[in-house]
Amino acid sequence: MTDWATIAVRFALYADLMILFGLPLFGLYGLGRATAPALPFRRLVAPTAAIGILLSVAALLLLVSSMSGMPVSEVDRTSIEMLLSGTAMGAAWQIRIAALALALLLALAGWRGRLTLGGMAFAAAIALATLAWTGHGAASEGALGWLHLGADIIHLLASAAWIGALAALLLMLLRPAAVMSPDHLTMSHRALAGFATAGTIMVALIILSGIVNGWILVGPDHIGALFTSLYGQLLLAKLMLFAAMLALAAANRFRLTPTLKLALECGGRAAAASALRRSLALETGSAMLILLLVAWLGTLAPPASIS
Repeated sequence: MTDWATIAVRFALYADLMILFGLPLFGLYGLGRATAPALPFRRLVAPTAAIGILLSVAALLLLVSSMSGMPVSEVDRTSIEMLLSGTAMGAAWQIRIAALALALLLALAGWRGRLTLGGMAFAAAIALATLAWTGHGAASEGALGWLHLGADIIHLLASAAWIGALAALLLMLLRPAAVMSPDHLTMSHRALAGFATAGTIMVALIILSGIVNGWILVGPDHIGALFTSLYGQLLLAKLMLFAAMLALAAANRFRLTPTLKLALECGGRAAAASALRRSLALETGSAMLILLLVAWLGTLAPPASIS
């Protein structure tokens, strides 16, 4: 029976922590010294970190409920303490809460500058990495287990960097082009152009870590299960959405971003910005659907684990 409550909380937690990491990271490499006028990062990070704490608590209650076989309303303190003190997942959860609290503190402290932005990104990276202990990567043992966990963490961080950049770029272009100043549009174009190299690295890391995970979770002996099992069908859907994201990213880089630059010089800014906004929205929507599939996949047994 599908546990939709767990899937919903897992999806929301993945999306929240990825944006929490990806936004300040993009501020560091994508905007340079112009972070403050471009996006209010501290005001975006604070509620995102707070929501991450609440979602982590909800995920913990659902996990204890699932492991103990009791309803969420009947989960007691003893069961929670046993999970937190006696399992790797519990230790990872505590580290996540501490990292999220640090990100929230940095966002609320009022300090400005790249050092604060870097601190928020670092804290969010730690929080995001702990999600690897809630997935299939934590089930492997020995050297294979560490390889799987490492690939999971790289996959999470690279994906979050891409999603956070999409969120930042979409926010920059969200307002109507008619009320955007030429300086803001120029800054947006510079950010888009600067994302090109970083985006290529992110995609490469996602593909390489995905291959490692796929080899461990599916393996060459279970390729047929991709078409006959629910896990395999969801994984194929995820790969098709990823391909769609790559196509949209290529269109942004090679067609829409140069068009925006030309529009800044020759006119037609509104149409160029609108086209980019639509493309970024589609790319972000595809990313959210992928996260939903990832949340669902995490509740299913992969083909390699079924004899």
